[in-house]
Amino acid sequence: MSTSTRKRRRGSAPAPAPVPAKPKARSRSRSRSEPWSIPLLDEWGLSRFQQRLVVVAGSVAGVLVATFGFILAVGAIGNGYVPEQATSSAIGGQPRPDTYKGWVSPKLFAPIARSEDDPKPLTLKDVFAEKTLKGDGITLQLAGTHLDADCAAAVWGQELVDLLAQGGCTQAARGVYASADGRYVAQYTLLNLRDTASADALVQELTTLHRGGWTQILEADKAPFPVGGHTEGSGHAMGHYAGLVWFGRADGADPGPKDDFLSLGLTVRGAEKAVFRRVVAADPEAVPAP
Repeated sequence: MSTSTRKRRRGSAPAPAPVPAKPKARSRSRSRSEPWSIPLLDEWGLSRFQQRLVVVAGSVAGVLVATFGFILAVGAIGNGYVPEQATSSAIGGQPRPDTYKGWVSPKLFAPIARSEDDPKPLTLKDVFAEKTLKGDGITLQLAGTHLDADCAAAVWGQELVDLLAQGGCTQAARGVYASADGRYVAQYTLLNLRDTASADALVQELTTLHRGGWTQILEADKAPFPVGGHTEGSGHAMGHYAGLVWFGRADGADPGPKDDFLSLGLTVRGAEKAVFRRVVAADPEAVPAP
């Protein structure tokens, strides 16, 4: 290789250094912050507004109305419930709810965990003392009541009859309501059982048992229940009592956008004030009397 060639190579410009890749600009998140919510309550289908109501109610639970309303709301929203959807609202001509949710007894009702702690029998005057129940935009008027000393007379389905017998059921108080505008009907049944274990077992077993056994319709001219129509139900253990809620539109139609079944279920549970009074009678410091 010649000297001139070496000089030319040595004098040539060095190869340009690689240009570093431009860092990618961080993409700005276009999504706005999620609206305030509680994931568990989202799963239960509550709107943001309803969730806020539950939280607010809990924060003022020391006030009587808030205490009672909060307990009902918690019972309606759920505590480990398992909803069941049935394919038909009647089996063999016997009406029962299309859906059912059940909850075991809260600690609040510990003072009346056993019937011997609360021996005074139920009366219709006690359970259905209020002829009108008012909720969020719903007013229910009592249309009929009945008290059975034989719990088997208040229900249908042999398995349910046997379960009530095993639970030592001694009374079944039923009341049927119609909304002031005639749009809804509702029935509330309060069962007097042996103890909390029996009440818990009943509301839990009904998660599937309601398909083949439920409460009998209490006939009332002013509150005809929609046989064969869409209805919904729930069960609530309260110490040695179990309350069964059953409601729907009077025309039997499925609920529409304007039908607030959550509020309807809470409103009919106003009959449970009688149970709260019994808690106070057994333990005056347990909860303010309604």
